[in-house]
Amino acid sequence: MTQQPLEPGQAPAEHPDAVPLYGPRYRENPAEIFSELRRTHGPVVPVLLEGDVFAWLVIGYRELHELMGDPQLFARDSRIWNQWPNIPPDWPLMTFVAYQPSILFGEGPDHQRRVDAMSGALSEVDQFELRARCEEVADALIDGFAGSGEAELMTQYVYSIPVMTVAWMMGISTTEIDGVARDAVAALDGGEGAPAAYGRLAATMQNLLAAKRAEPGPDVTSRMLAHPVALTDEELVPDLLLVALGGQEPTALWIGNTLHLMLTDDRFSLTLSGGRQSVGQALNEVLWENAPVQAGLGRWATRDTQLGGRHIQAGDALLLGLAGANADPYVRPTSGPPANNAHLSFAHGSHGCPHPAPEIAEVIARTAVEVLLDRIPDVILAVPAEELTWRPSFQLRGLLSLPVKFSPVPATRS
Repeated sequence: MTQQPLEPGQAPAEHPDAVPLYGPRYRENPAEIFSELRRTHGPVVPVLLEGDVFAWLVIGYRELHELMGDPQLFARDSRIWNQWPNIPPDWPLMTFVAYQPSILFGEGPDHQRRVDAMSGALSEVDQFELRARCEEVADALIDGFAGSGEAELMTQYVYSIPVMTVAWMMGISTTEIDGVARDAVAALDGGEGAPAAYGRLAATMQNLLAAKRAEPGPDVTSRMLAHPVALTDEELVPDLLLVALGGQEPTALWIGNTLHLMLTDDRFSLTLSGGRQSVGQALNEVLWENAPVQAGLGRWATRDTQLGGRHIQAGDALLLGLAGANADPYVRPTSGPPANNAHLSFAHGSHGCPHPAPEIAEVIARTAVEVLLDRIPDVILAVPAEELTWRPSFQLRGLLSLPVKFSPVPATRS
């Protein structure tokens, strides 16, 4: 039996305790919220998205692994969503659910050919050259504030490194980098300006394709154009958007959250002058404890089923509670974060982060942290840690600002 559409603001009658998954309560400590939800509701939680739209949040590790590993039962095709009658055209999360013929929403052989083209293009990125480019970008950014003894790292450093590096990988003109960075942040924040920002990014990718078709180069865009699967422009534009968005915002927040950990936790801050030995551990710990992507839309049930003891109806939306699953006692040691990489922060299954994107993101993040600590070994927070403000997003976890101070150092270039 198909679920009847709900009135706006109405939780399903069978789930009157559905939890609003929006608002400022997600700023400070989402880990506590996920723990509370697990105690109260179990591994699959009834929630309300912005506009009080009903969905399921999956925060059990086993349940989320099952969901992501069964695309036949939990599909990426959002057109089967039973809540479409309640969704206004300007819904803030529309960019994450509006179906488009992209790698994000594809299924079966069509999806695989898109993955092949993207993975093939990314696998040809020379990671030694990538690190050298990251070092060059990082040094140039640090030169801009090194002599002042203070900086706001999120805007002056953290956000710039991934977008400048990914733009170089994709062959995007340096004159367009700042606009791409602003639009990427706006699109992923899911606010009122998200649809317009996403549209501007799509136009940028269309122009990039035209330029690379006319004059190919040693870049990801040109390699995707030349791949044997012969993707059309209509297929390439959304897939290139995924490369740009996936490579920018989550990587920037991974860098920012790692710097935050190393500047606030004595286990790391005591070794900042020799921080390079601790960077890998900090990067991995952040993916377990403070992942940049906390949750995401999503999957849609193709038929009535059971998950985590819940009755899921055909067409129900399910959110990937990545951070909640990482905190599941089922996979956690009795104390401290795990030392392995069995976290789900890069998702899993056919729609997980495509190879070798996680490795590329790690090169960028590790280089950004290491270069900063090498250049400014005595960097400390300029404000008490409790005064730092986090973004109010259930999907992304990152600081609005990260002010620091340090002993002024000379620029690397005169």
